[in-house]
Order: sequence, then structure tokens, then C-alpha cells
Amino acid sequence: MAKLPILMYHHVTAEKGKGLTISVEKLEKQFKHLAENGYKTYHFGELAKQKSLPKTKNIIITFDDGYVSQRELALPLLKKYKLKATFFVPLNFLGKTDSWNTSSLEIMTSEQLKTLDPKIVELGFHSFYHKKYTELSNTEIEEDTHLCKEFVTENKLDFSPVLAYPYGKFPKEKMLNESFKKTLSENGINFGLRIGNRINHFPFKKPFEIQRIDVKGEFSMLKFRQKIRFGKLF
Repeated sequence: MAKLPILMYHHVTAEKGKGLTISVEKLEKQFKHLAENGYKTYHFGELAKQKSLPKTKNIIITFDDGYVSQRELALPLLKKYKLKATFFVPLNFLGKTDSWNTSSLEIMTSEQLKTLDPKIVELGFHSFYHKKYTELSNTEIEEDTHLCKEFVTENKLDFSPVLAYPYGKFPKEKMLNESFKKTLSENGINFGLRIGNRINHFPFKKPFEIQRIDVKGEFSMLKFRQKIRFGKLF
């Protein structure tokens, strides 16, 4: 089984980054490192059609929340270094701001999403209302998932069958977890992403508990390199 680290980014800024915000300068250094060291990037839509990956350097780049900054600052770097990424979008907030976080950062519109080159950027679900699935009933989760499907159909958006859980939260109690996975599967979702900070192997043993590495704005290049090689260090 091939190793497959998955990186998780959020807002990108031209200024100094911290926490879930990364500076465009640091992001470029990280992307340059991936490109120069032979990492191959993938979209989840591709993985749904593959049974294995080469045992070389594989990686997935993801961005949560659909910020305008991703289109303005991250996309040019993806193009420059010939990398792919998945943008996870909370659909109720398109054209608005991130009310669950800063209430000031702008989120892309449907029309802006349509301008993204699908060879570079794959679109994935990040729920409709950006609420923690652990605080919703199974009926509410099903309604949220249906709203996502209806929205992309009505707005003629091309989304892959992959969902990043808001805050990385998902029901863990056995029966709730089974109902949760059944709801997603019945609605055409093939992959579900948490956080976890560990390295995955492909094929995924738990396709609805895929782990991601959250890249913090204060990471040094040494820590970034350690994360993509080893994941959680302790």
C-alpha cells in the first residue's frame, strides 16, 4: 500500500500567517519543495477510479472553506508548480463571509468556482451550513447533504463525491457512526475526511475517516517536511 499524506490549508494571506492562515510566501516554499522533490498530486475523483498508487511520493493538497484568497493567491502557485488541489466549499456561504470564524473573510461565488480550471482544482463538499456533524441528528445530516446535492445541480457546479467534515468532527459512537456513513454513501459520497494528522495509505482502509495534516501558518520548513514524512510526531 502506498503512503498518501493529505495536507489541509485554509486562508492564504500576503501578510504574515498564523494558525489556520498561511502566508503566500510560506505556501510557495512548501509547494516548491513538493514540486522539486517529485511529489505527485491527485484529485479524489481520480482515486475513486484507481485501486492502487505507485509506491513513490504521493500527496493530496486540500483547502477548506472556499476563500477568495485561495483563488487569488493559492491558484497561481498551483499552476506555477504544476500541482493539483481540492477546494472544499460550504455551499450556504458562497458570495458571503465566514460567519463561523472571522465573519470578515470572503468566500467565492458560484461564478468564481466555475472559473477554476478542473485540471488543477477539484471541488469537494464541506457541508451546506458548516456545522459540526457531532451536534446534528442523522435527519439533519441527511437534510444538509441533500441541500448540497441540490445546490450543485441547480447551479451547474461540478463536484467530486468527497466531503471534508467541518472542524474535522464526525459521529464516533458505533451506531451513530454506521448511520452517518450510510447516509453519506446513499447520497453518493465516496470519501469522508477528518483531521487526525496521520499519514494515510491507499487504498483507504476507512474511506470515511481519511486523515489530514493541518498545516499551520507558523510552521517552519523543517516541521513541514517532517509532517509530510511522518504525520503526527507524538
